[in-house]
Amino acid sequence: MRFNRMLLSTTLVVVALVVQVSVLARLQLPGAVPDIMLLTVLGLAFVYGHVSGALIGFGAGLLADLAPPADHAVGRYALVLCVIGYLAGLAKPESGQLRSASGPMVAVVVAALASTMLYAGVGALVGDTAARHVGIGWLLFTSALYDLLLAPFVVPLVMALARRAENDPLADTQSSQGNDVATGWLSSGTGLRIGSQGGGLRIRAARSRAAKAGRIKGVKRL
Repeated sequence: MRFNRMLLSTTLVVVALVVQVSVLARLQLPGAVPDIMLLTVLGLAFVYGHVSGALIGFGAGLLADLAPPADHAVGRYALVLCVIGYLAGLAKPESGQLRSASGPMVAVVVAALASTMLYAGVGALVGDTAARHVGIGWLLFTSALYDLLLAPFVVPLVMALARRAENDPLADTQSSQGNDVATGWLSSGTGLRIGSQGGGLRIRAARSRAAKAGRIKGVKRL
């Protein structure tokens, strides 16, 4: 990954972790806790793709595993977010921009359900039975509900920041200046106007002159 991508991803993951631990975890909501870390990984994976999504997910999950007051085995949440980031990156649109909100909303619900089930499954393998006491069905419902309500405020913002970090304003400016120079050389060398706007103006002017001439001839015929 490029440096700006790594810097932005690290910053967003750290901010999401601080919000997760200091705000969302203290709300004492029934059932699951809203997972802003998951939404951040989803937003980055939608723009960067499956490879970067898996790496970002693994790093974000490992940071969450090590951050207090974590009470589970290290690497458990890293595995979950790594898989989610990889799968979400496979759904990356070609332009990096989503045309509608239905697709991301479905992806958020699926990711919330999959991450909860995968987290509980890995916990069962290492002897953690907390999900059984709370109720896996209730955890699935609340996690999908909370993440779906929080997603419109997180995922579009993360994607917008990621797309902006991927673009180079200086390169875009130089490219546009180069195109203007090339257009000027062609027009001065051949005497032709390049561009649909100039052609459209000439066509409209010719049509207006023809219409005026037709009206004058009609008057003379009368």
